[in-house]
Amino acid sequence: MTALGPLPEPEVLIKKVKAKAHSQHHGGAWKVAYADFVTAMMAFFLLMWLLGATDERKRKGIADYFAPTALQSEQSGGSNGMLTGRSIEEPDGVAPHAKRSGLVPVAPYQAPNGARAPALSDDGQLRKVESEIRKRLERDPGLRELQGQIRFTHTPEGLRIELIDKADYSMFASGTAAMDPRAISLLRVVAEVVAPLPQKLAIRGHTDGRPYSGPGSRMDANNWTLSSDRAEMTRRQLFAGGIPERRFARLEGVAATEPFNPEDPFDPRNRRMSVTLLRG
Repeated sequence: MTALGPLPEPEVLIKKVKAKAHSQHHGGAWKVAYADFVTAMMAFFLLMWLLGATDERKRKGIADYFAPTALQSEQSGGSNGMLTGRSIEEPDGVAPHAKRSGLVPVAPYQAPNGARAPALSDDGQLRKVESEIRKRLERDPGLRELQGQIRFTHTPEGLRIELIDKADYSMFASGTAAMDPRAISLLRVVAEVVAPLPQKLAIRGHTDGRPYSGPGSRMDANNWTLSSDRAEMTRRQLFAGGIPERRFARLEGVAATEPFNPEDPFDPRNRRMSVTLLRG
């Protein structure tokens, strides 16, 4: 109370501040996205390192290891050695994913109880044929040095297996269809792997561009007849290796019309035999 009268009641001011959306806590969503990005980059660089640190054979071993198939080789997923795909978790080398899924591994390209092996229906199974032939050549000391003279090509027609001459080694005696013993052994390996399968085979003989100069006095002898004779000799060796007559679908000699090296008709690599495992 004053001489002027009672004091006025004090005013209470209440200030309401409305927070803007960006001032609220953002949460941890960005951390999850960043972690995913870092993981993806790590996987990418690991893939790049694997591609640079392995050759074609080892990459095929790694691919075989992760292939979900019941058609297992002796050492599923590859052979012994670093980065070859062999399982280190199981003493028998069989990929553990196959055991977990209940698949029964069998010997290479042999179905259980002697049944016929399944048909080659895709490139993955065709590559298993290639992988098995390569592994058998690697294990054979007498044939290991010939690995550079066998080439595999996957075509719409099927798996083409080519046996190619080099400057210092020919599969046939010059101008004849007489096959070198090591070439015969090489064909026997191919026959052993392919024999249990149902697919038919096409065989094609090739020569280089040199005119025919074989022994004898045959007036009709030329590179056409020579390439055909060599294709027939290849068929005989595959037949002796266990492939029945009904499996041979086509036999032809094309002389020098389909050279390996079109730039040089005399390149020894133009002399070759091709055995194609046909699809279907």
